[in-house]
Amino acid sequence: MQAAQFETAIENILKRDQRFDPHAYLFLKDALDFTLKRAAESNDGNARHVSGQELLLGFRDLALQEFGPMSGTLMSEWGLSSSRNIGEMVFQLIEEQMFGRQDSDTIEDFEDVFGFEEAFVTPFLPQRRAATK
Repeated sequence: MQAAQFETAIENILKRDQRFDPHAYLFLKDALDFTLKRAAESNDGNARHVSGQELLLGFRDLALQEFGPMSGTLMSEWGLSSSRNIGEMVFQLIEEQMFGRQDSDTIEDFEDVFGFEEAFVTPFLPQRRAATK
C-alpha cells in the first residue's frame, strides 16, 4: 500500500468523520503491519488474515512498546476510548479499500476486547504493597 494512497484515504475519511486524529489511522496501519508479521511468525512464516481481536491485541502491544506510559494519554488525544473505536477506524479503511476483510469480519469483533484503562494506564500504576504487621 502506497503512503500517498493511504494519506488520501485518511483525508477522505476525515471529510466524513472527524472523531479520530489522522495519527490514529497511521498508527493503526503500523499496528496491522506489526500484527501481520507476528501472525506470520507463528504460522511458519506464512502470511494469513488476522481477526479483529488479534489486530486489537497487536495495536495494544505496539502502543505499549512504542509509547509506554504515554499510551493512555495518546489514545485520548487521538479520540480513542474503546476497542470499538479501533474497529470503526478499521471499517472506515475497509470502505476506502486500504484494508481487506473476510465476510466473517464484523464490527462486533472489536467490542469490549479490552478496556483502555486496563490496557494503557493500569500497567504503569505503582504496585501497592501489602501492609505488613
